[in-house]
Amino acid sequence: MTEAEELRRRAGELLAAHPPATTGRTDFLRARFDAGLAWVHYPPGLGGLGAARSLQAVVDAELAAAGAPDNDPRRIGIGLGMAAPTILRHGTEEQKQRFLRPLWTGEEVWCQLFSEPGAGSDLAALGTRAVRDGDTWVVSGQKVWTSSAHLARWAILIARTDPDLPKHQGITYFVCDMTDPGVEVRPLRQITGEAEFNEVFLTGVRIPDAHRLGEVGDGWRVARTTLMNERVSIGGMRLPREGGMIGPVSRIWRERPELRTHDLRQRLLRLWVEAEVARLTGERLRQQLAAGQPGPEGSGMKLSFARLNQEISGLEVELRGEEGLLYDDWTMRRPELVDFTGRDAGYRYLRAKGNSVEGGTSEVLLNIVAERVLGLPTEPRTDKDVAWKDLAR
Repeated sequence: MTEAEELRRRAGELLAAHPPATTGRTDFLRARFDAGLAWVHYPPGLGGLGAARSLQAVVDAELAAAGAPDNDPRRIGIGLGMAAPTILRHGTEEQKQRFLRPLWTGEEVWCQLFSEPGAGSDLAALGTRAVRDGDTWVVSGQKVWTSSAHLARWAILIARTDPDLPKHQGITYFVCDMTDPGVEVRPLRQITGEAEFNEVFLTGVRIPDAHRLGEVGDGWRVARTTLMNERVSIGGMRLPREGGMIGPVSRIWRERPELRTHDLRQRLLRLWVEAEVARLTGERLRQQLAAGQPGPEGSGMKLSFARLNQEISGLEVELRGEEGLLYDDWTMRRPELVDFTGRDAGYRYLRAKGNSVEGGTSEVLLNIVAERVLGLPTEPRTDKDVAWKDLAR
C-alpha cells in the first residue's frame, strides 16, 4: 500500500467513525486532529503522521468529497501560518501539546503582537519591556496593526528583556494570554471603513515563564521563524487558476464586452500571465518547503502578491468605469477575516493598499531578497553593535 493509499484508508476510517452528517463540527475536527490528518507532515500526536507535506492534498480531497467540515483557515490564518510552525520548531513538548490542537480546530484564535508605533519596518527596535519576577514576566508596552486581536485567545509576542544588549540580542519570545486584565484592545479603523486591525496596550501583563518560546534573549531567532512562515502564508497560498484577485476582473471582462478597450486588454493579459506565474511559483515554493523550513524566497512571493493585488484591483476599478467608484458599505465593523473576492471592486482596491505594508513592507522585503536570495552586499548598519538603550529614538 502506498503512502497516499494509507492516508485514504485512514480518512475512510475517520469518516466511518465520525460521519460528518451526524457529528458536530468541533467534535469532527478534534477527531481529525487526533487521527493525524490535520497536517499530515507534523509529528504523530501533534495532528500529523510524519508524512510528506504534499500528501495533505490527498486527505483534504477525501474529506471534502464526503462533506466534512474544514477548520475555516481564513479565520485562523495567524495561528495556522505563524504560531503553529513556530511552536512546533521552538516550543517544549508541553507547549506543543497544550496549544496545537485547539489552534488547529479553531477553538482558540491567535494574533501577533510584533509591530509597535516606533518599531515597524525596524522591528528589532521594539521597546515593549518584559521584566522577570520569579517564575513570571511582567510585560508593558504598546503593539499596533494587530489583526484579529479583538477575537484572539492567545498571542505570539516579542518583548525586550535586556536593554543593555544590541537590539537584536535582547529580545525574548512569549505566548501571551489575551484575556489577562492588563491587555487592552482598541480598534483601528481603516480606509475600508472596517477595523480588522487593532492597537494593543499591555500594562503589567503577567506571563508565566512556561509560556516562553526559546531561550531568554533568543527571541529574534525565534521571531524569524514566524516572519518567514508569515510571508509564505501571505504570498504563497494555494490557489486554482484565476484564483485570487485576477478572478473577478477576468469574469467582468468576459461578461461585459462593452467595457473593453485595446489598452485594458493588453494590461489584463499581462497581469493574467503574471498572476499565473506567481501561482505556479507559489506551488514550487510549497514543494520546496516539504524538504525543510521556509527561507527568504517567501519574501519574494509576498512582494509579488502585494504588487499584483494593487495593480489588478486598480485595473478592475478602471475597467468598471463609474460603477467601479461605488462602495457597498462604510459601516464601522470588526470582521473575523479579510474577504477579497466576496466584496465589491471598491473594497478590493482600497484593501489591497495595505498589502505592501502588512507582513513586512515591500521596501524591507526588497532588502531581504537582495541580500539573502541574490547575495548582494548588505546595507551599512551603524546600530548593529550598539546597546538598545543607547539608540536614538
